[in-house]
Amino acid sequence: MSAIGEKFRDFKASKAVMFWSCAGCIVATMVLGFTWGGWVTAGSAQEQAANAADQAVAELAADICVKRYLASPDARVNLTALTEASSYSRDGLIEEGGWVTFADREDPIDGAADICADRLAEVDLSELPEVPVAAAAAATTIVPAAANATSVQ
Repeated sequence: MSAIGEKFRDFKASKAVMFWSCAGCIVATMVLGFTWGGWVTAGSAQEQAANAADQAVAELAADICVKRYLASPDARVNLTALTEASSYSRDGLIEEGGWVTFADREDPIDGAADICADRLAEVDLSELPEVPVAAAAAATTIVPAAANATSVQ
């Protein structure tokens, strides 16, 4: 009996065996790369980038929404109504209130209302500052932009 080393040393692969071995290695590399290696196609990469951008915009809009919501003069009343509403209707209350509609847009930012409502639901009412009635009335007075403008000559 000959040793395995001798058989391996004496082995002469044909061109077909070499071709199919290379083809198998290429396929195995691609399968491993796309499943475990994190490789993606150009279309998948663009889709992932677009989803990440949309999510970032929604997160930013939700941050602005929370700040504006809590800074409003009637934040306590609005927050109480929001926390008493069902979790399914909270995002509708945020959208209807215009809290996630910015910069002359007619439609709210997609996904921002859900995030904003979830963050507002976690706010403790006892942490909100008390707003005096006179300050609340003054805060609701809207000054036209033309009244604040200065003329430049």
